[in-house]
Amino acid sequence: MNTAQVDHLVVVAHSLAQGLQWCEATLGITPGPGGEHPLMGTHNRLFSVAGQSHKRTYFEIIALQPGIIPTRAPGTQRWFDMDDKLLQAAVAKNGPQLVHFVASVTGVVTAVKALAALGLDRGQVVEASRQTAQALLKWRITVRDDGQRLFYGGLPTLIQWGDPSEDPAQAAHPLDAMPPSGVTLEALQVNHPRPEKLLAGYAAIGLTNVAVTSGAPNLIATLQTPRGRVILESKGI
Repeated sequence: MNTAQVDHLVVVAHSLAQGLQWCEATLGITPGPGGEHPLMGTHNRLFSVAGQSHKRTYFEIIALQPGIIPTRAPGTQRWFDMDDKLLQAAVAKNGPQLVHFVASVTGVVTAVKALAALGLDRGQVVEASRQTAQALLKWRITVRDDGQRLFYGGLPTLIQWGDPSEDPAQAAHPLDAMPPSGVTLEALQVNHPRPEKLLAGYAAIGLTNVAVTSGAPNLIATLQTPRGRVILESKGI
């Protein structure tokens, strides 16, 4: 049976420079290094938010990489709705925005099938990799051709770290090279008008440590930071 946990939070920025400034002003830390994703034409900055409640979780600030055309098949969209004009306009005007989260699973293909049985199309399983100074990171991640997050970001993108035959618990993971950042994720909550559908999806993939409540679409991440407790919200973007 699949088990899932929050792998990372996704904050979209208009540029990485904007994201860095926002992180320093909002959370009180400078994000660590990240990398580039030629497949999607994006790049990121990362830092750990691992703590008692979410022990293997990090934070991603991601932006479109200027001048880079994604190598993914023509006609497909980038992950996390990053080609959506309204989303890009919102982060350009209002600053970086929490939009989504990614859940790590023990079997991504099985998890995709479990969601499909509920009528939830999480997308294709795409292989990706990135070389770091410490290790070659390999992962398989779900991406829809239209790039949609679904449920206003409330249904997580799924990721399985390592080669298909590798135990995900033993695979190289970004957190392996991340020192404590001073920021920890205390809780993640998802509001949606159809909570029963989300709860069924979470049960199908074995995700238990994300609260789901009925209400207007919203992701709510509660973080402990050098600036005290900070709450980030998606507010239906």
